Amino acid sequence: RQLLEGLLLAVTAVIVTYNSEDVIISCMEALCKMAPQVSTVVVDNASSDRTADLVRARGGAKLIANDRNRGFAAAVNQGVREATGADLILVLNPDTELLTAIEPLVESAAHNGLAAGRLVDAAGNTQAGFTIRRFPTPISLAFELLGINRLWPSNRVNRAYRYLDRDLDQPGPVEQPAGAFLMFRQDVWEKLGGLDEQFYPVWFEDVDFCRRAVDAGYQIAYVPSVAARHRGGHSVRRISSQRRASYWCVSLLTYAAKHFGPCAFRGICAAVVLSSIPRMVAGMISERTLSSVVTYCNIMRFAGLCLVSPGHVKNLRLRFPNFIA
Repeated sequence: RQLLEGLLLAVTAVIVTYNSEDVIISCMEALCKMAPQVSTVVVDNASSDRTADLVRARGGAKLIANDRNRGFAAAVNQGVREATGADLILVLNPDTELLTAIEPLVESAAHNGLAAGRLVDAAGNTQAGFTIRRFPTPISLAFELLGINRLWPSNRVNRAYRYLDRDLDQPGPVEQPAGAFLMFRQDVWEKLGGLDEQFYPVWFEDVDFCRRAVDAGYQIAYVPSVAARHRGGHSVRRISSQRRASYWCVSLLTYAAKHFGPCAFRGICAAVVLSSIPRMVAGMISERTLSSVVTYCNIMRFAGLCLVSPGHVKNLRLRFPNFIA
């Protein structure tokens, strides 16, 4: 518990794992060292490795072992519901390790509603372009899809989207911190109805949560004095490249349908279709199989149906297996 302005605040960390046996113990040990007052809930999404066994053996955390992969958003919601009595929730990826105490983060989250620390790489460098971003716009998502930001990273759209025009040593309000290291008040989560579980299994659920929080009048504080080492991409690397592409595109379209107007959404659908062609060819060349052809044909079909039926993405997602192999 953290004493702040005469109030005793309870903080619970929620860690969602998926085949995380090589990182979960170091994550938990760093959390225990830097924030011993924080209780921990680990939600394991049906790992096929020893993740759940390691958490049980170590102790010190409440473990929820799902019998299927419920997705990141649903698992976070499970963990928050188990954090009875908590005033603040700290969402941590299992491939993070706290490097500092969290008192400034607690203070900022208590005052603002949400707060995020700084993510650094193994060398201690801030993960610029990832640790904080602005909310995606139709043009920034189109640039992402079409590979423009990768080929021309210094373009004005990408610099704005990834906060490359900001001093990451300075605290202040931000739009979209990474969900890998995010703290929020329990009452904010309740008011927003939790994370949106239609973002399955991963991607854009944290962006959507922050977008809804800001729209509801909350501010998100960036607190660079609180840092965590972050490996990055730990769980998603265990998903095949074809499924990663499928999940990312479908979650992107789900976000666009929810937060953009019909014209902008149709533009994003068209960008998904156009960008799938070179990605499919590149996959054929690099993998020397036809698996990427099947994947991107399904993605183009899904995006095409969304293009002619804007506003029906949620219904199309119910037929997700029919579109995404």
